[in-house]
Amino acid sequence: MICSQNDIKFYKDFLLTNFNTLKIKSRAKLFFMPDNYGEMITLFKRYKDCTPVVIGNGSNILFSSKGVDEPVIYSGNINSISHLGNIVEVESGVKAQALSKYAYEKKLSGFEFLIGIPASVGGCVYMNAGAHGQTISDNLVSAKLYDVENKKIITLKKDELNFSYRHSILKDKKYIFLSAKFELKKANQEDIKALMDENLIFRKERQPSLALPNAGSVFKNPSDCEFSAGALIDKCGLRGYRVGDCEVWENHCNFIINKGNATSVDYTNIVFDIYTKVKEKFNIELTPEIIYVGKMSKGEEEKWKILKK
Repeated sequence: MICSQNDIKFYKDFLLTNFNTLKIKSRAKLFFMPDNYGEMITLFKRYKDCTPVVIGNGSNILFSSKGVDEPVIYSGNINSISHLGNIVEVESGVKAQALSKYAYEKKLSGFEFLIGIPASVGGCVYMNAGAHGQTISDNLVSAKLYDVENKKIITLKKDELNFSYRHSILKDKKYIFLSAKFELKKANQEDIKALMDENLIFRKERQPSLALPNAGSVFKNPSDCEFSAGALIDKCGLRGYRVGDCEVWENHCNFIINKGNATSVDYTNIVFDIYTKVKEKFNIELTPEIIYVGKMSKGEEEKWKILKK
């Protein structure tokens, strides 16, 4: 049932299955759908003791099968894009693929790699998403953020955002991404399209589509190893390995797919099994990219404490 608080739409006991790419069945006590970032900020001011969770396209998220007590804010309606010359300003809820297409239409290059990424711009900036040798931070000029602790909007330049491999300051501070400015380059539209098509073909060959529900890459590639996370998992003989309804994808071992009715416990257990086997065989501790949201069982809590240390 849809409700309203100060004209901000929300639902109670909301099923989150269609709001996470892994398709985990979970419920949020409160699910808000603000129409602008002013409404989002209002929610953060209202829920002082229970920090809301902001989601975009729902990739890289593992929702608890036991549910989510924190208010969940969906940013998908906060999705304006504008440009002036080579400068593109983008709000948090814009989908990465939509932004790639927008840049193509305006004959701007720099976002070709986004065409296959199933995430929102907010999620991309949060984790400094990248593919094909490019990252979202490459062309970023500045970002507008909401500082939850100090209750104010701030603007940080690229060098203040602490970008590194799959990391930004948003992981360290209570900052909420609102929008960002990017500087792209003018280019031939045919060249832009050719690179977008090349990236899509690469992705289709090596990564599962969302027709096979998954949360994206499970582990970061280790920095001190010649092998990728997927190669290490494969060398442990885990291709096709299954726990409950979670399975290591046959075509790329750094993806776990939901075979139908996977739970957060299934996913946690298979991730922990992979982590343990890689550590035992190679003495390498893989770091998960996945973010757990919601109430953990005791077993999940113990395993994620080790996985995230």
